[in-house]
Amino acid sequence: MAVSSSVWDSVLEHTMSAQVKNSEPHLWAIQLSSSLNSAGVDLPSLELAHLLVSHICFDNHVPITWKLLEKALSLNLAPPLLVLALLSTRVVPNRKLHPAAYRLYMELVKRHAFSFSALINAQNYQMIMKSIDDVVHLSQIFGVQLCEPGILLVEFVFSIVWQLLDASLDDEGLLEQSLEKNSRWLSRLQDMEIDGNENFSEKRNEHHEGLHKVNTTMAIELIEEFLKNKVTSSMLYLARQNMPSHWGGFIERLQLLVVHSTALRNSKHTTPDAFLQLTSDTHRVLSREGKTISHHEFHAVMFSGSLKSSVGQCHGASHSAVWLPIDLFLEDTMDGSLVTTTSAVENLISLVKALQAINHTTWHDTFLGLWTAALRLVQRERNTSEGLMPRVDTSLSMLLSITTLVVTNLIEEEESELIDETQQNPASQRKEKLGKLQKGLITSLQLLGDYEGLLTPPQSVSSIANQAAAKATMFISGLTVRNGYSMSINDMPVNCSGNLRHLIVEAFIARNMLDTSAYLWPGYVNARANQVPRGVPSQTTGWSSLMNGSPLTLSMINILVSTPASRCHIGDGFDGSLPEVEKIYEIAVNGSGDEKISAAAILCGASFVRGWNIQEHTILFIINLLLPPVPADHSGSESHLINYAPLLNVLLVGISSVDCVQILSLHGLVPLLAGALMPICEAFGSAVPEVSWTLPTGEELSCHAVFSNAFTLLLRLWRFDHSPIDHVLGDIPPVGSHLSPEYLLLVRNSLLASFGTSTRNKLTLRRYSKILSLSVEPIFMDSFPKLKLWYRKHLECIASTFSGLVHGTPVHQIVDALLNLMFRRINRGIQPSTSGSSLSSGPGAEDAQARLKIPAWDILEATPFALDAALTACAHGRLSPRELATGLHTLLNVSFCQFKSIWFEISWQACEEEVGVLRENIEYCFAIWLKDLADFLPASLATIVSYFSAEVTRGIWKPASMNGTDWPSPAANLSSVEQQIKKILAATGVDVPSLSVGGTLATLPLPLAALISLTITYKLDKMSERFLTLIGPAVNALAAGCWPCMPIIAALWAQKVKRWSDHLVFSASRTVFHHNSDAVVQLLKSCFTSTLGLSPSHISSNGGVGALLGHGFGPHFSGGISPVAPGILYLRVHRSVRDVMFMAEEILSLLMRSVRDIASSALPKGAMEKLKKSKHGMRYGEVSLAAAMKRVKLAASLGASLVWVSGGLSLVQSLINETLPSWFISVHGSEQEGGESGGMVAMLRGYALAYFAMFCGTFAWGVDSESAASKKRPKVLGTHLEYLASALEGKISLGCDWATAWAYASGFVCLMVACTPKWVLEVDVDVLKRVSKGLRQWNEEELSVALLRLGGVGTMGAAAELIIETGL
Repeated sequence: MAVSSSVWDSVLEHTMSAQVKNSEPHLWAIQLSSSLNSAGVDLPSLELAHLLVSHICFDNHVPITWKLLEKALSLNLAPPLLVLALLSTRVVPNRKLHPAAYRLYMELVKRHAFSFSALINAQNYQMIMKSIDDVVHLSQIFGVQLCEPGILLVEFVFSIVWQLLDASLDDEGLLEQSLEKNSRWLSRLQDMEIDGNENFSEKRNEHHEGLHKVNTTMAIELIEEFLKNKVTSSMLYLARQNMPSHWGGFIERLQLLVVHSTALRNSKHTTPDAFLQLTSDTHRVLSREGKTISHHEFHAVMFSGSLKSSVGQCHGASHSAVWLPIDLFLEDTMDGSLVTTTSAVENLISLVKALQAINHTTWHDTFLGLWTAALRLVQRERNTSEGLMPRVDTSLSMLLSITTLVVTNLIEEEESELIDETQQNPASQRKEKLGKLQKGLITSLQLLGDYEGLLTPPQSVSSIANQAAAKATMFISGLTVRNGYSMSINDMPVNCSGNLRHLIVEAFIARNMLDTSAYLWPGYVNARANQVPRGVPSQTTGWSSLMNGSPLTLSMINILVSTPASRCHIGDGFDGSLPEVEKIYEIAVNGSGDEKISAAAILCGASFVRGWNIQEHTILFIINLLLPPVPADHSGSESHLINYAPLLNVLLVGISSVDCVQILSLHGLVPLLAGALMPICEAFGSAVPEVSWTLPTGEELSCHAVFSNAFTLLLRLWRFDHSPIDHVLGDIPPVGSHLSPEYLLLVRNSLLASFGTSTRNKLTLRRYSKILSLSVEPIFMDSFPKLKLWYRKHLECIASTFSGLVHGTPVHQIVDALLNLMFRRINRGIQPSTSGSSLSSGPGAEDAQARLKIPAWDILEATPFALDAALTACAHGRLSPRELATGLHTLLNVSFCQFKSIWFEISWQACEEEVGVLRENIEYCFAIWLKDLADFLPASLATIVSYFSAEVTRGIWKPASMNGTDWPSPAANLSSVEQQIKKILAATGVDVPSLSVGGTLATLPLPLAALISLTITYKLDKMSERFLTLIGPAVNALAAGCWPCMPIIAALWAQKVKRWSDHLVFSASRTVFHHNSDAVVQLLKSCFTSTLGLSPSHISSNGGVGALLGHGFGPHFSGGISPVAPGILYLRVHRSVRDVMFMAEEILSLLMRSVRDIASSALPKGAMEKLKKSKHGMRYGEVSLAAAMKRVKLAASLGASLVWVSGGLSLVQSLINETLPSWFISVHGSEQEGGESGGMVAMLRGYALAYFAMFCGTFAWGVDSESAASKKRPKVLGTHLEYLASALEGKISLGCDWATAWAYASGFVCLMVACTPKWVLEVDVDVLKRVSKGLRQWNEEELSVALLRLGGVGTMGAAAELIIETGL
């Protein structure tokens, strides 16, 4: 309320009277309080504070006035902090003129600046802080837009300490040494006050000088008190978090004081080291001591840095188990059916960061976990059964290229952050932080030598490993190796055996993350100096000769193709590898025609597959070569790409192997490759095949051949092989929205547009070759009309049946020509269907080939109609299955001699007379058909797959009897295949009632029978492999949809390629899970029980990664296929299960069951009661609970990993947004179990769910904001925390045990605070405040404070007030 000026005049008169009379301060205060109350003045009074300070400074600067002021503060007549604010602007700037006033000011600070409870509970709290802001201008100085009273309180405490610091520096003449050289706190009012010297002159005598020194010491000790006090230090920590730039300036001056202050060194109460320690220590976000054993053990496990606990190892939670998510991720990337658009490097960086944060491990432990996981992958793949899938080369690329890039990126990222921090805050302690990750790398690689069992190199790279070890041996022996020298077996030191650690170290030396001092590590080399040969010959390799200017001869080309550039030694390291590849690239760009072809072959050779240190560079060079620039002299309408046909074909063939495509996928370069392939497909598919090129090998190359190679490679980069029914069922998006050519281009455009914008991208760009120039212009499907039309037709084929052909149209004529060419030696009336029911006669067979000298796109457009006509004729008996397969092979340009020999091998059981007639007819056809084969289009395989897949899905064709007469028979080994499938399933704990075909004659849908009959006639060479890798996954996906198609197909193929038998049987066993959801549940259960060591006797009970993933898949034992670990089987199965939400719910359910089993095994019935009675029971109980918590955490990490690999980001977000909230509100009968461990089970379940949710979130979103997925985190996380807030407030009725809900809420928030503090900043401030308030209601005060501490400026005020209220 408004108070008249007469009241304040009366107060001033009363004060002056008391001053003159030297009245008792207490009596003065009582009288003043009475008069103010009578006048209706609210206390504490802001006006009184202003009046008293103005009265004292400095006309009435006498002892009695200071006593009156102190009494007014102690009786809360005036706000203490407002008085301190007013005094700070008057006294501190004039402390040299008024040292006594400065001393008295500090005494008031000591008494009143550490107590805030009365302030925050005052009715005029907000007005007081607003008044302080008006006096000290806190909002203006600190630049904080919010003016909440709590925020202003933090700023004011910070300003008091900073002002005392600046005053101390100034008093000792040190302020000029600071970066800013002046103080914002000392100069504002000093000029104004200095004019009154004559009124209160204080001679600068020795007493004043002594008081001045004492004041400086007192100010320093007062600063220390602020840093020590529990409440004020917490408030300063808030300033440190939310005002980093200001805090940096403060710390810079504080360090200046520590180093140079005489007063600090002479202080009797503190030391410089102790003083600095108060600010250099990282503030513990959670230092709580749990109120119960459960709290203690949960946080002890969460923050444990030791991963070698004997307890953990006893129960399957060994060191390797901590990194189980990495093992699962690496193994999942080895699935040949998975071609991703994102880099494994980026995904693995995010995963490593997540595990390091949640496990709270050192970086050397983290890197060691990464190495051991990658090494386990290599060891699992070294003996993998043969088949069309990635093998050792891909796993070695993962170990020696991808993981080394992960660590390199992390180290460079840290260095970049330190540089940025130093630039923003020169006082930052860079020397203490620099190289922390690099030191972790060195330590991890030194410790890696202890893992000998994992370091044995595959046979294919053992010689390379031996040479790496020999190089190190010769280095420490003082010998040098000439540039480019390649050591032969005879030159190597005796007993110089290399391993995979040597290759890892060399990879880091090549990337300048290590130097050759690594060769001096104890135990790194095993050969002695006297075993090293002294007479090293001076032979040189092809790479060295190339760099010395030698021309590309045939022998040199062979060496360069088979030897990766990273094998060339320049000096002491491998730094020469990139210049060598750059030179080859320049030859491919600027050389002669033959030189270009040779250079392209070299780039696609060993430097691609095993040039681990330069692999990403080599890939980018190849992609760049696939996009040659338009020559300056180019003219005409024909694409300039046509002139590059020989070069492009060598590149296309060179990168088409299974391992090459998978390596491209690992590096995340599939979108860039797709952008390079589409122009080639458009150009060569639109060209008329009138021109051909003669290759150096003498082969003829046509436009159709180049198109086929480019088109089939492009199709493998997206989900072309997916079964049509999958596009409309389950969780897979509908037609048009799945991975497609358009999507690849969108990712490509986004990737190039954003490249170089983030810190990580800038660091990556810095490593790339300077001669590499990729076009960043966006590309869209509209630029490729022919490809776009084909893709639209492809989707139409999937979605609907064929419409009839219009007679006489160009398409009809092409169809007629195709049918005549395919079946012209068979005198049958096979004609394409027209819009009506009539059939038209085809043109003469003699001109069929001539009329097919047309663009490939036109042939592809007509192919489905020809296939439809042929399949219809076969279904109606006008065309035999043999003739159908023969015609298809004609279309695909496959040798009929090969077709003949294989067709009769596949158990074709027919009477001798019929076989004789058939052979006679085929022999007659062979002689004439062979000359027409070369001009046919292998790219039509894509349309064949698309058409037959759609027809199988439509289900309109009668089954084909695989009886050995009409179609090949699987009877010879079908029973064996079924038995092996049962063996695989039984080994993983899966029991399926019946797998047998049932004794009936094996049948396949007619289109599928035609498709499989086509595939089994392929010869297994490199050319056929390119096409089999396209058609194989499609057949698998198609056959998985109808049991028992896949066992039949496996039996047929096993007759053809016996060495593929294990792979085929394994593929067939996966289809069981496509049809049986109970089998999926059983398999998931086996994953949990084997990992946790809870398995039945027929599965390894040791637990951990070894039990989950085993030794991979292959014939490791004599007598056939070895048991497959459940994790391996699940990783090959989960993509065929359409209902991923079902899997997520089952994983959650199995996690809860596992917790119950863990609790039962760790704390058997009656154990808790015995622990209570035992003298040392609590200690034993802590150990038991700690062991249980480790296994609970392992179970949660397994569950989260399975959810992540099964459904990725979308499934994780559905889990957090929908599945978990539904679970909490549902009633769970198992939780009502009696027994003494019931409460323990409920609590462990809550903690398990907290870890589960945190693992899922960090895997999908990352712990920082680097990934694109992290952009979706704030919304999902905010929604989930709103749900938690409502549950904590009692607004939601929970069906689970209260202990579970409490453990989950406290556990999840605790993990978020401790492991993902950046997440907290993304959550709405009001939601954070609600969660914090709810936690307080559940007696989680410290966790409540910790959450608000991390909420940014928006929660800083609330955090400060909660700190004051709780004293935390």
